[in-house]
Amino acid sequence: MENKPNKFIAVSYKLYIDGTKGRELVEEATAAQPFQFVSGFGFALDAFESQLLNLSKDDTFQFDLAKEQAYGDYMEERVLQLGRDMFCIDGQFDHKHVYPDAIIPMQNEDGNRFYGRVLEIGADKVKVDLNHPLAGETLHFEGNVLENRDATTEEINSIIARMSGGCGGCGGGDCGEGCEGGCKGKGGCGGCH
Repeated sequence: MENKPNKFIAVSYKLYIDGTKGRELVEEATAAQPFQFVSGFGFALDAFESQLLNLSKDDTFQFDLAKEQAYGDYMEERVLQLGRDMFCIDGQFDHKHVYPDAIIPMQNEDGNRFYGRVLEIGADKVKVDLNHPLAGETLHFEGNVLENRDATTEEINSIIARMSGGCGGCGGGDCGEGCEGGCKGKGGCGGCH
């Protein structure tokens, strides 16, 4: 088996899906806030990573990922009715964080963390969609390679530290304001690849 070096990759891109009125922009990583990651650690979809691995700095790219290469089919069985009491803090329902269309962090019995989207809140149940927001979609990427080089030992060690319980999901870059405030929804960091 060939031992490939881990690459530090930074890209700016626009991500489109096929909407009801044609292509719809759903995410953008700018040159000022690029999506950055170190290859081989699972921070990007395998097919997304493989499209970028052999490109060089300043190359442009345009490719599609079929749903099978991205987030798979939308599955109705991933829409759950959960007990309202699961969303209580000190005996009170968490209205501040749990409301229709909120994306909430969750954890299963095995300790695996994931996100769910609140669909509706009833008297006894909260309906949550655990499908990825882009499940069932073909992803259309267009962008530019800002950096593609061998990752440094420090960048690799930083990733390993994050995977061991530190800041996660931010690729090779610094979290800035911290993971929760600094990464989610900014320039693709923690986004959908």
